[in-house]
Amino acid sequence: MAKIKVTQIKSGIGSTKRQKRTLEALGIRKMHNTVEVVDNPQVQGMITKVRHLLRVEEK
Repeated sequence: MAKIKVTQIKSGIGSTKRQKRTLEALGIRKMHNTVEVVDNPQVQGMITKVRHLLRVEEK
């Protein structure tokens, strides 16, 4: 399976609870924290919801 590197570049402080839970579901806990996630439709949907807070890199 392909992997994607996701890094949080903006704070989630002003975000909705749903967006904060989406960040947690992706495994992101702090600012500038990078995680590798499997590239599948579910993860792509989560990334789309909080794309203004993230930087996404193809691996």
